[in-house]
Amino acid sequence: MPYSTEQIRNVALAGHPGAGKTTLFEALLHAGGTVQTAGTIERGNTVSDFDPIEKQRGHSVDAAIASTDHAGIHVNLIDLPGYPDFRGPALSALGAADTALVVVDAAGGVEYGTRRMMERAKERGLCRAIVVNRIDAEGADPARVLAELRDAFGAEVLPLNLPADGGRRVADCFGQSSGESDLGPVAEWHQKILDQVVEVNETVMDHYLDLGESGLSGQELHDAFEQCLREGHLVPVCFASARGGIGVKELLDIAEKLFPHPGEANPPPFVRGIGNDAQPIATAPDPKAHVVADVFRIVNDPFVGKLGVFRVYQGTVRRDTQLFVDDGRKPFKVGHLFKLRGKDHVEVDQAIPGDIAAVAKVDELHFDAVLHDSHDEDQIHLAPVDFPKPMFGLAIEAGSKGQEQKLANALHKLAEEDPCFHVEHEEETNETVVRGLSDLHLRVNLERLKDRFGVEVATRPPRIAYRETVGAKAEGHHRHKKQTGGAGQFGEVFLRIEPLPRGGGFEFVDEVKGGVIPGQFLPAVEKGIRQVLKSGAVAGYPMQDVRVSVYDGKHHPVDSKEVAFVAAGKKAFLDAIARARPQVLEPIVDLEVNAPEAHMGDISGGLAGKRARINGTDAAKGGEIVVKAQVPLSELEGYAAELKSVTAGRGRYAMDFSHYEPVPPQVQQKLVDAYRPKHEED
Repeated sequence: MPYSTEQIRNVALAGHPGAGKTTLFEALLHAGGTVQTAGTIERGNTVSDFDPIEKQRGHSVDAAIASTDHAGIHVNLIDLPGYPDFRGPALSALGAADTALVVVDAAGGVEYGTRRMMERAKERGLCRAIVVNRIDAEGADPARVLAELRDAFGAEVLPLNLPADGGRRVADCFGQSSGESDLGPVAEWHQKILDQVVEVNETVMDHYLDLGESGLSGQELHDAFEQCLREGHLVPVCFASARGGIGVKELLDIAEKLFPHPGEANPPPFVRGIGNDAQPIATAPDPKAHVVADVFRIVNDPFVGKLGVFRVYQGTVRRDTQLFVDDGRKPFKVGHLFKLRGKDHVEVDQAIPGDIAAVAKVDELHFDAVLHDSHDEDQIHLAPVDFPKPMFGLAIEAGSKGQEQKLANALHKLAEEDPCFHVEHEEETNETVVRGLSDLHLRVNLERLKDRFGVEVATRPPRIAYRETVGAKAEGHHRHKKQTGGAGQFGEVFLRIEPLPRGGGFEFVDEVKGGVIPGQFLPAVEKGIRQVLKSGAVAGYPMQDVRVSVYDGKHHPVDSKEVAFVAAGKKAFLDAIARARPQVLEPIVDLEVNAPEAHMGDISGGLAGKRARINGTDAAKGGEIVVKAQVPLSELEGYAAELKSVTAGRGRYAMDFSHYEPVPPQVQQKLVDAYRPKHEED
C-alpha cells in the first residue's frame, strides 16, 4: 500500500535467547497478511531464520527485516538475535528502530538478555515496550513475570492488556476500565496506567483532575502517551502467545495507535564533526528535504552482491537518485532499490523518511556509512554504537596452498557484515588472527567461510594480546655516532619517561630548550620512540600508557640526519625503559557464567584455578545461578569445552573486555625469557 512517514512504525524484536522473538515475528507477519502461513523454527521455514546455519542451529544469528501492513500502518519489523555471541548484528540493527519491543518468556521471566537489551535500548534513546510471550504455555506465570518486570525496571512498567480466561485471550486495560483478567480486575490496572500517563503533562493532568477521564480528548491522551514513551516514563507491557495467535492482532493494534512514528520518536543522535569537535545536529523526517540515510547493515549476498541496508531519516531516496557516501566526492546512482522480506528482495520505486530499504552493488558502502545527496551534509554521522570488544581469538590460515587471497577476501566480507568480528594481522608473529565475542561466534563465522565462500581453514590458539608499560619514572640517554666513508651520522638524545594511568595511551612532550635538537629532527626522535612502542621492549608486545619527555640533546651541523635521531630516540627510550620497572600487562575480561545451581561449586573452583576474582553470584530463573568474575583472558583458552563438560552442556558464558593489569612476576619472566629482542643497530 502507499503510505506516509506518519504511517510507518519501526519495531525491533529483542530479548533473551529462546523467548520466542522469531515466532512472534512470524505471527505478526501472518496477522498482517504478509505471509499466508506462519513459519516455524522446527520446520525451518521462517522468514527471518533463512540462513542455513540458522536453520541448522535453530536460533537467529543475524538480524532479519520484513514489513507488514495493518489498519493503515506500515510496520517494519527487525528480528534481532538473542544470543550474546551475536550482539554485533543485534546492536547495529537496534539503532534503526524507533521502538524496541523486548520479548520475555511467560515462564522464564526476567533473564540476562532481557536486562541487557532494555539497557541498550535506553542508552540509544529508543522507546521501549515489553511483550510477555507464551502466556498459554505450561509453566507460564504472567502475574509473577509482571511483578519481576516491575521490580527490575521500575513502577513505570505497566500493562496495556492482561491475560484472561487462563491465557486464552487478552483483555484491554488501557482503553477499557471494566472486566476481569487473570491478574485481577481490569479497572485496577486501568487506573494505574492512566495515572502514569497523565502525570507527564501538566495541562493533561489539570484536565484530568478537573473533568475526569471523560474530559480528556483522544489526542491529548495519545500525545501524553508518546511523551511517556520518549522520556521512559512508561514502559508498556503486552501479553501474547505467538504460537497460539493470542494477543498478536492486539499487538498490531497497539503499534498502530500508540507506538511512535518516525516523526514522534526521539531524534536520531546525528552529529557533525569528529571527536570533541562533534556537534549534535537535527534531521527532520521531511520527504522534500536533502537525503540523509544511515547504513546499519551490510550483507554480501551470493546472488545480488554487496547489499547495503539503510534507514532513511530525511528526504526521499528514489531510483536513479545520485547519492554520496560519507564525505566522498563522487556520487553513485541508485540503480535498484529494495525492501527486504527475509531473504527476498522486493523492488520499490522510493524510500521515504522512516523507511528501511537496501541498495546493491555499491562497493563504497560500509557499516554506519551516511548516504546523502548534497555536500551540505558532509561530515554528518550517527553517534557510534558502543559495541563490546571482541576478545576471543583464533589464529587462522588457509587449509590449502593458493587459497590465501580467497581467504583474505572472504574474511573482509565477514568483517563488513559483523561489527564485532575483527580480522588482525599480527606482525611480530606473522599470523592472521580473527577475533569475536565467543567460541560460538567464531565457529559460526568459520562455518560461513566454508559454506558461503568455499574456503577451508586451519586454526590454532593465537598469542594473547599482552601489552607492555613502565612502572616508574626514569631517564635515558643515547648518542648515535657513525662514520661511513665521507658521510657521518650524529644525534644525541636525553629523555625521561613516566607511567600514565591505565588507558592513557602515549604522550610525546617536547621540552628541548635553546635549539640543542633542531625542530626538524624532533619528529625523527618521536619516530624512533614509536618503533619501540610498536615492537615492545622486554617481551615483544606493544607498549602503552607512557609519557616521553625529550629535554636535551646535541646535533652536528653537518652529520646530523633524520636517521641518526631516529636511532638515538629509539635507543634512549630503550635505555630509560630498562630503568623504569618495565611491566607486561595482560587483558582482563568480565566473565558471566550461567549454569544450573548444582554446579556452583565446580564452576567457582574452576575459576579460582584460573586466577579469577569472583565478584558475586546471582540467582536466576529456572534454578540457575549467574557467576560474575574477572579473569585473565590467557586463562580462558578451552573454557567453552570445560564448562560444557562440567555442566553437561547446560552452562554458557559471555565475556567483555574490562582492562589491562600487570601479569604475576613468574608469568612475566616466562614471557621475557621466550622473547629474543630484535633491536639491531640502524
